[in-house]
Amino acid sequence: MSKDANIQSVQVFGRKKTATAVAYCKNGRGLLKVNGRPLELVEPRILQFKLMEPILLLGKDRFADVDIRVRVKGGGHVAQVYAIRQAISKSLVAYYQKYVDETSKKEIKDILAQYDRSLLVADPRRCEPKKFGGPGARSRYQKSYR
Repeated sequence: MSKDANIQSVQVFGRKKTATAVAYCKNGRGLLKVNGRPLELVEPRILQFKLMEPILLLGKDRFADVDIRVRVKGGGHVAQVYAIRQAISKSLVAYYQKYVDETSKKEIKDILAQYDRSLLVADPRRCEPKKFGGPGARSRYQKSYR
């Protein structure tokens, strides 16, 4: 028990539509894994830059002394990527607030929020359910007089 007592860690989640990513951030040596795989191997490759945004914005030096492991499930490929980037950003902010100092946490939060607010705040939009009398949520079937 005493060995685990000095591990500094935080657990934070990121969400997009139905995708949920849980980031476990602890003091370490700069490891970033998503479902046990390195960040560079996450598919789709086109959204690689979106995944790297928190690292590119804040610099590798801020991630050098922390290990972040992310578990993600639910949703599609794009939603998962957005959930992962949000979880990474929020976990770093939470870690800095809990174990480093308030000024550096505020600095990180300001950089992320100024670039893209969805890095810290979840997007509340959800798919609207289908109703009767039409093929979708809002559109109605075409009216015919004959």
